[in-house]
Amino acid sequence: MALGNWVKALGRTRKTFISGVSRLFKSGKPDAATLDQVEEDLLAADIPARLADALVEQLRTSADRDHWREPLRARLLESFANQCPFEWELPQRPTAVLIVGVNGSGKTTTAAKLAKMAGDNGLKPLLGAADTFRAAGSDQLKIWADRVGCDAVGGLQGSDSAAVAYDALQAAVSRKADIVFLDTAGRMHTKRPLMDELIKIKRSMSKSVPGAPHHTWMVLDATLGNNALRQAEMFHQQIGLTGIIVSKLDGSAKAGFILAACRDLQIPILFAGLGEGAGDLMPFDPDAFVDALLGPEETTETEDR
Repeated sequence: MALGNWVKALGRTRKTFISGVSRLFKSGKPDAATLDQVEEDLLAADIPARLADALVEQLRTSADRDHWREPLRARLLESFANQCPFEWELPQRPTAVLIVGVNGSGKTTTAAKLAKMAGDNGLKPLLGAADTFRAAGSDQLKIWADRVGCDAVGGLQGSDSAAVAYDALQAAVSRKADIVFLDTAGRMHTKRPLMDELIKIKRSMSKSVPGAPHHTWMVLDATLGNNALRQAEMFHQQIGLTGIIVSKLDGSAKAGFILAACRDLQIPILFAGLGEGAGDLMPFDPDAFVDALLGPEETTETEDR
């Protein structure tokens, strides 16, 4: 996707981020109060505290105040040193992907968008609707399956979600699907019985297909900022995450938390939702993210007006 799409999606976060940088470079030799305000602006974009402090110090001591962008860009990219993209060349078929997250994070639409992306990469996807809490959970995913052109397997409201997971993988085997995206019910990370159910789902998947789930991906709502990061920490501790998908990036002013997600959790960010359309889920690109966060050269002149 063109950089312009990333620039558009990160508009709200960039405005908060760049307003601090602009203030610093318009102030001549910045005093302590100006530096404190710049750091507050960075924190308002949910830039991690330690990184915000390091960025302010780097900008304060910059030897060339007309060429600050590349050193700052390099510092930001350090957060993604362990980033690795998802490869659609699958070592096992079917590959099973468990999709988890809290209520309202966008799991169902994200699962469907992933299925579309898999199809675009020459794979045969299947969607599993293990969200049996909501009355319309299976119906919603099946509607999406029709839109993106793939099969879906679901269960009745109140049925055993682990059994649905088992059946979905069995269907994938019989229908010769390449990859299964299993949608699950939203659950609060603080509710132990709900987290235990995810463990049960994972066991059921492994009984259906050896080694499943091969991936466990969490969908994070970018509008929650650092709160989303804390959710990921709890999920990772209890069920083990192998990847993060950031949804609603275009509606967030707090996307700076992404800089901490990969570095602190040591979990790769695989995809990002840059809009609401079926084709707006894109592979996460650290270079595009940082460039969009900094904006074009004239950003420091215009974003804070």
